[in-house]
Amino acid sequence: MDLNALRVFERVAATGSFTTTARHFHRAVSSISRQIRGLEEAVGQPLFYRHTRAVTLTEAGLRYYEEVRDILERLDFATDALVHSDAELSGTLRINAPVAFGQRQVVPLLHRFQCRYPSLKAELQLNDRVVDPVREGHDVTFRVGELSDSSLVARRLAPMNYVIAAAPSYLQAHGEPESPESLIDHNCLLYQGEMGRQRWFFQAPNQASATPFDVTGNLYSDDAVSLVQAALLGQGLVMFPTWLIAGELKSGALVALLDFWRCEVNPGRRDIHVLTTERRLRSHKVRVFLNYLFESLGPLPPWDRWREGMLVKG
Repeated sequence: MDLNALRVFERVAATGSFTTTARHFHRAVSSISRQIRGLEEAVGQPLFYRHTRAVTLTEAGLRYYEEVRDILERLDFATDALVHSDAELSGTLRINAPVAFGQRQVVPLLHRFQCRYPSLKAELQLNDRVVDPVREGHDVTFRVGELSDSSLVARRLAPMNYVIAAAPSYLQAHGEPESPESLIDHNCLLYQGEMGRQRWFFQAPNQASATPFDVTGNLYSDDAVSLVQAALLGQGLVMFPTWLIAGELKSGALVALLDFWRCEVNPGRRDIHVLTTERRLRSHKVRVFLNYLFESLGPLPPWDRWREGMLVKG
């Protein structure tokens, strides 16, 4: 039995797509289709139902997939344990993260990790969809915000601390808001994603819960970095987590506002988590990467040190 054919079968079954599998292996769709047909001929029965937009497993294919996935993972873990030591990691580490967090924080973290382990390759997928790490074949997934119930192993990486900020040029032209109520007189640039348009919540130290405030502005976007750029140009105020704008705050390009209040985009606090599966935790490269993450970030992540001028560049 061709091991490569089994790996192709596992990816088609997991993604439900010949096209996605072809991109994963950097091959033509026709090549993937031929390999699946060859595997079906070898086992003597169809493994997939072909549809116009997707492929789904037959009953026999589902049984075969469950066995093959287990065998391939055990083979990968056995190889990993045999050939890799603490001093040397190799193979490919598959990581998924939200776009902005991946660009601002995961890329520099991963760069330093690969400098430490130069034989390790990484496959970094950035998107703002909530994906299934098992289905997509990710070793490690970064999740910003609330977690849904699942069988995944979730570890809290850091809190989400939000800041209201504006450029000095905006404040010079329009003044500084003195309270959340005064935001009605300001141009608030709002993120608009899958969960709808961003809302701003504020909580004073003596309050038991956060209060929503209706804010508006002349720019909404589903791209956080674009809104930051607009704020830097002096267009208006933004509310974003420190992991996104810590560099601008430290340099003075953006000024933190309304420090007396804790601000959020939801009534409760949100965190950054790193997700994996029990099975993948047995992989040496995953364990080493997770240990590196928590050692690097510590109890106070670099992006929350901007007030003390201690931001770690990278």
